[in-house]
Amino acid sequence: MKTGLSVSLMALALAGFAACAPVEEAEKPVVEETETVQGPADQLALKTLPEIADALAAGEVTSEALVEAYIKRIDTIDRAGPTLQSVLALNPNALEDARKADEALANGDSLGPLHGVPILLKDNIESADPVATTAGAYALRNNMADKDSPLVKGLRDAGAIILGKTNLSQWANFRSGDSISGWSAMGGQVRNPHMLDRTPCGSSSGSGAAAAAYLAAGTVGTETNGSIICPSTSNGIVGFKPTVGLVAQDGIVPISSTQDTAGPMTRSVRGAAMMLNAMATGEGKTDYVAGLNDTALNGKRIGVLRFAEGSNEEVVALYYKALEVLKAQGAELVDINELDIPNEYWRNEGFVLRAEFKDTLNKYLASTDPREVPVRTLEELIAFNEANAGIELFIFDQSIFEESQEQPDLDDEGYLAAVEGIVKAAGENGIDKMLADFDVEMVVSPSRGPAFMIDAVNGDTFGGGGAGAGHLAAVAGYPHITVPMGTVRGLPVGLSFMGTAGDDANVLAAGYDYEQATNLIAEPQFHINAEGVERVALAMRPFKQ
Repeated sequence: MKTGLSVSLMALALAGFAACAPVEEAEKPVVEETETVQGPADQLALKTLPEIADALAAGEVTSEALVEAYIKRIDTIDRAGPTLQSVLALNPNALEDARKADEALANGDSLGPLHGVPILLKDNIESADPVATTAGAYALRNNMADKDSPLVKGLRDAGAIILGKTNLSQWANFRSGDSISGWSAMGGQVRNPHMLDRTPCGSSSGSGAAAAAYLAAGTVGTETNGSIICPSTSNGIVGFKPTVGLVAQDGIVPISSTQDTAGPMTRSVRGAAMMLNAMATGEGKTDYVAGLNDTALNGKRIGVLRFAEGSNEEVVALYYKALEVLKAQGAELVDINELDIPNEYWRNEGFVLRAEFKDTLNKYLASTDPREVPVRTLEELIAFNEANAGIELFIFDQSIFEESQEQPDLDDEGYLAAVEGIVKAAGENGIDKMLADFDVEMVVSPSRGPAFMIDAVNGDTFGGGGAGAGHLAAVAGYPHITVPMGTVRGLPVGLSFMGTAGDDANVLAAGYDYEQATNLIAEPQFHINAEGVERVALAMRPFKQ
């Protein structure tokens, strides 16, 4: 019999830490890996997804042992120690599924390239496991799915083991303008493993933090506007947002029918491509792994979005170094200094998302089991949250819900004009116009600035210098990858590659070439705050002659 999640509804506090002396940046993590690494499976858990898949296929380790290793890491790092709170629930079937995978492999039956590989799903993605799909919300605490979403079926068909569900910004960060990225009523606040008082960003917060902290071989996130890219760059991993429609939207708690997509979040571009091969649906699928090579940038004309550099000098310096790498790999860089965005663009995007959210969420709630989900419409959900304000509304309100409830249906002429306008502005008159006008194949920019601080009083501040232009790919529904390009005072930042619709393979390949030439992924240090970085700690002390 399936049961609901058994987790603390308001697990907001970190476990206590003793004061520690400042350490060199990237020198010595607060959590020693000797606490979690004791055998071959523990060591393999610290590898990339392709390395893990190869070791499993070669019989160097069993899937069962690997699942056990990840469960131990989750207990040690996520639920104790730094208390990342990135994993919302473990799949009680994971160990048995891993044993079956091992038996099949012993009999010479391989399901595919992900055979026995443990994967974590963002907890707005349905799977036919005895784990609820909650979107982090108390109202969905018993929302059990009776079948896998198409993307999860694809992962299972390729041999993956569903290890569990990750915490997230509740309702994919679409409940309040004063929200805190990474907070949900069901899971509390996700912490950034590089610096615990900094945001993991969202809404795929737990997926980003878990991948960075080696809590699974790979994770799945979802994005409407930045929710794969921001947590990937903020946690220092690879994140890929596919062309909208490449990965089916079915079985995912929705926001927007025009912008929603799921995508892989991993510690390598090849790992992301392996996951995308399994997650993508439709006929005539592309082999995204086969398209990867370390000469993909050679001869490519790439647009450099100078208007999206931002104002953080350290981010800009890393960006300029990244551009030099692209040139060294044979790319021809073309400066793009400006892009005209219509004055009504942001207002209309908010209108479109609220109208689509009302429509898609009403349909989703109506499809759930009324015995397990007490709310059937957005209007009922708003009332439910008011009745459970002590659980749901203490940290921030539900203003976006209330505004969405007032929006018209999707046959409204104002909505139709707005959605056409924003998609055209971001696509035809945005990315596509830049590609055509400057004769380039893709564009690059910093993904965003360093992670801002978690603030339970003021909500998200979105500091970091205003770098990035990922909203263009999000609104247009185009592919976008972020790849680590270094750290700023202990915090990771990424380089973004964006292309036109359907150019997923080329965007992945460009990211792979850059990754192979740099290998700038940062190991999580679990600093309590910025003063864990020695040069920051020294600067914070009084000057003594």
